Amino acid sequence: MVVKVDAEKCIGCGLCVSICPDVFELGDDGKACIKNPRNCSKCDCKGAAEGCPVQAISL
Repeated sequence: MVVKVDAEKCIGCGLCVSICPDVFELGDDGKACIKNPRNCSKCDCKGAAEGCPVQAISL
């Protein structure tokens, strides 16, 4: 599974980080970024994508 974050859409709410802390982190700009895409099999990346309030995460 390939996970991506659209930085233009991201508002930095941190929901993805709370759902999948092994995959997502908030960068220095306060927006979500991918820290380890290989960990998607260990968490709920689909739930993070579906829960993103601005649809900034794609799988």
